Amino acid sequence: MIKAKSNYQYHDGARNELSDLLPESYTRVLEIGCGEGGFFSCVKESCEYWGIEPSKSAANISRQKLHTVRVGTYEDVSNEIPDNYFDLIICNDVIEHMVDHNQFLNSIKRKMTKDAYLIGSIPNVRYFRNLIRLLFEKDWKYKEAGILDYTHLRFFTKKSLHRCLIENKYTIDIFTGVNQVKLHRLFDPRHLFYRFFILVFGKDTSYKQFKFRIHQKSKDV
Repeated sequence: MIKAKSNYQYHDGARNELSDLLPESYTRVLEIGCGEGGFFSCVKESCEYWGIEPSKSAANISRQKLHTVRVGTYEDVSNEIPDNYFDLIICNDVIEHMVDHNQFLNSIKRKMTKDAYLIGSIPNVRYFRNLIRLLFEKDWKYKEAGILDYTHLRFFTKKSLHRCLIENKYTIDIFTGVNQVKLHRLFDPRHLFYRFFILVFGKDTSYKQFKFRIHQKSKDV
């Protein structure tokens, strides 16, 4: 996972729309890419909360909320994180920044207890606005933020993300779209075209991201 940009402030998001991924029971939490610790407001106050954050300035703010914070990428500090310790891992919009997401999905299992959950979200490269720019404008322009954030190293569709989780031997509990586009202007020609586009290319193109909750497959399966 590469270091965060300094000219775009995204570290303070609470991501409340992902709170329904939280399991009923957990006591020790590790959030990778914790930013300024915004997601801490969504979890149980009684839990022990660790964070990993590559931005030093964001990590300093998160230290005021979380119990333990390590500065760096997961790859940088993984040896400082205890094995077989966390029953909840949080990866909100970080896997797409990693050089080798498959290696991460395997190595993070060492940090998880046998009944642990991993929750997270990942941008949808098939989001309709992105597809329109690709198909009709013939462009793939990186930006400060969003699906084509220039720090993204990996891109996922609904199908490829689902396959990735299965191939890395996880059981999927929740897998659904999040941040769906709202097209309220019924007589706006652009919105009519967008509706038609989504109808033709599939409902998955209406979501900016996909969110998931997974756990390790039993070795007996």
